Amino acid sequence: MGMMRCMSTLTRADLAEALNNRIGLSRAESLSMVESILRHMCDALSNGENVKISGFGTFLLRDKSERIGRNPKTGVEVPITPRRVMTFRASQMLKERVAE
Repeated sequence: MGMMRCMSTLTRADLAEALNNRIGLSRAESLSMVESILRHMCDALSNGENVKISGFGTFLLRDKSERIGRNPKTGVEVPITPRRVMTFRASQMLKERVAE
C-alpha cells in the first residue's frame, strides 16, 4: 500500500505569510509583492512568453492547430478549433524533491 499524503493547498495568503515571517514585510506589503509577481507571470503568459523559474519549473505555451476529433460516445467526427494551451514542466530539482 502506498503512503497516503495530505493534499492541502498552498495559497496566495500562505505565500504572503511566508514573506511576512521570513523577511519582515508587513502583511499588506507581502500580499502586494505576491500579487505583483503573479500578475507579472500572467502578463508574460498572455503575451505569448513562456515563464521559467529556475529550480522550480517552466510554464510552456503551445499553439495547437485545428484538427478533427471524435466524440467517444457517438463516434461522430467534430472539428476542434485552434487554441493555445499551457503546460507546466517541473525542473529536475522539483521532480527529485517531490519523489522523496
